[in-house]
Amino acid sequence: MSVSSQTAQKAPGGAQALFDKGFIITETGAIRSGEERVYALNKLKASPDNVRKGGHSQAVIEARAASILAKGIIQPPVVKPERRADGSETGYALVTAGEGRRLALRLLAKRKLIPRGVLVRCLVDEANDAVEVSLDENLAREPLPAVDAFEAFHDLAERKGWGAETIAARYGVTAAVVRQRLRLAAVAPVLIARHRQGELTLDQLMAFAVAEDHERQLQVFKTYPQAHPSAIRRAMTEKTVQADDRRVRFIGVEAYVAAGGTLIRDLFSDDRGGYLSDISLIDALVSAKLADMAEHIRTAEGWKWAEWRLEYPHGHGLSRVWPKPVPVSAERQAQRDDYNALCETWGGVEDSPAEIDAQMSALEAVLEEPAEAYAPEDLARAGVWVILGYDGQPRVERGLVLPEDEAHPEPDSDENADDAGQAGSDAVARGDVDDDEPDGDARAPLSAKLIADLTAHRTAGLRLALANDPDLALVALTHVLVLGAFHGVGRASCLTIQAAAPFLPEHGEGVKTSPAYEAMETRFGQWAKQVPEDPAAVWPFVVGLDTDSRASLLAFCVGRTVDAVKAFSGRGAALDHAEILATATALDMTPFWRPTVERYLSRVTKAHVLAAVSEAVSPDTAQRLSGLKKADLIAAAEPDLVKARWLPVLLRTRGLAEAQSVEEPAPVAATGGEGAQDAPPQVVSATDLVAAE
Repeated sequence: MSVSSQTAQKAPGGAQALFDKGFIITETGAIRSGEERVYALNKLKASPDNVRKGGHSQAVIEARAASILAKGIIQPPVVKPERRADGSETGYALVTAGEGRRLALRLLAKRKLIPRGVLVRCLVDEANDAVEVSLDENLAREPLPAVDAFEAFHDLAERKGWGAETIAARYGVTAAVVRQRLRLAAVAPVLIARHRQGELTLDQLMAFAVAEDHERQLQVFKTYPQAHPSAIRRAMTEKTVQADDRRVRFIGVEAYVAAGGTLIRDLFSDDRGGYLSDISLIDALVSAKLADMAEHIRTAEGWKWAEWRLEYPHGHGLSRVWPKPVPVSAERQAQRDDYNALCETWGGVEDSPAEIDAQMSALEAVLEEPAEAYAPEDLARAGVWVILGYDGQPRVERGLVLPEDEAHPEPDSDENADDAGQAGSDAVARGDVDDDEPDGDARAPLSAKLIADLTAHRTAGLRLALANDPDLALVALTHVLVLGAFHGVGRASCLTIQAAAPFLPEHGEGVKTSPAYEAMETRFGQWAKQVPEDPAAVWPFVVGLDTDSRASLLAFCVGRTVDAVKAFSGRGAALDHAEILATATALDMTPFWRPTVERYLSRVTKAHVLAAVSEAVSPDTAQRLSGLKKADLIAAAEPDLVKARWLPVLLRTRGLAEAQSVEEPAPVAATGGEGAQDAPPQVVSATDLVAAE
């Protein structure tokens, strides 16, 4: 007698209806659908009635395979025997519910962890519609809440001593997922209870888990009861330093941890390397490393002093000396000639004699000595600053001269003559000069008034002569601009042209990191190494330059004088001229500026951000993003605006913008720089984010 018939005999009258529909009441009183059968794995097929047409992901199959390998099949698959046209069974079964388990078993068999014909306990159900069974299997189940998974994982870790890797292997998930769930143990029980009651979302709970201080968690919850997860995370880490901070990049996280510092990791979001909680330790390590570096440079290079700074002290008022080319001695020139001769003779020979290789190596070592160096007298009076850069890299500023170490030249004799002439003029003004004065001394100075009268005539003649000689005028202009740019004064020139260079970082600290600003600073350093320190020697230096070098130096000096900063200074005409210059130079700011959070988005209103998205991406995208909070809006908009190389109106060149609008009617800003010919990048981030939500 079969199990079904035995059960039917024992079934009470009220249960007969269930039995007639294919249900079985077991010995324990439990209700099961159909009868149990055992099928070989290679006799199980996928059912065409399965409603999950997309199949299971590889990650799901791996997870179920790991579970089956550790614990077996807890819930048997529901199958329907395959039948021929006459109704007889073929010996195969179609898996109505449990296709994921079937695929997991096949994966284990493929890896030879189980036999291909292993017997699988199944539940046969032909009474219910197969599509309905499959639909119930996929819909009528609720995913396990993350907090319950955390408690279960935590119980296994505490009771059985399993690590994250062991738990992950048994349940087919990654060790990172297990660590995330275990990390929720760092959340105060009160907050977990609030989550179960629906007062806190899982994202909020994970934000509290960034730090294990329960007292701080409760304090933040009390202060920000319904805050966005990002706001909770900021509040939990406001007394920490992020691992991408320039100080941390300078000393290294490893050195901080080795010194006893604590590193906090956020397992639920991108924490950019984590958070460092001991700020005083960070500052101490940075100070010690910069001080050691400064002292090493001082002793190794022979400077008078060396100091370190976290920030560049703008407006320090110190002068500077620069390295100069080292004169090539006759001996050094002879060595160069020997080396060039050897290269010419043996350069094309693959296997040159060993003595030739040794000779060339010796000459290379000698010729590698620096081509420029600081003069010994400059080293004796100047010093070095070691400054921590914005990118965490040390920046060494050499050749700085303190005011007390400045070289003060003796007063010129011409100045004494001017004083004497002024004294004579004063005497005339007071009427101290007698009409019957003696012949006097022909070497006596002239009066100041006469000197001014005579030199005014000479100035007029000099102006005309210079106006008639454009080439010489170009030399004189370059000379006075070089004096102003590299010596701070133009008194060594008779021209009244000034070469002032407004300090741009005072209008915004971020200007210092601009590629254009950094390029100009680099070019300044290159020219400063060549310009003589003595103002009197600048004229022959400029005259001695070739035409191209002089034009390049002039262009650099003129460029440094540009002041197109729009401020409350009533410089409307000057700003109009700046627009003319921008058009004439076809200025394109896209290679030098990006609409990032720091440079623009966090400093404008939400409406400004949406307007930028509307222009750079599309009005529809801006409309869909308008419901986000500002922080989320900025996070969604920044990638698209950067990809589109969008510029605010103040950074656009009028003529260039008009030309681009004619060439490219699309709302995305055209790229500039070397990639100007390329098509604008596809904008997807904000749109994808909205679609995902």
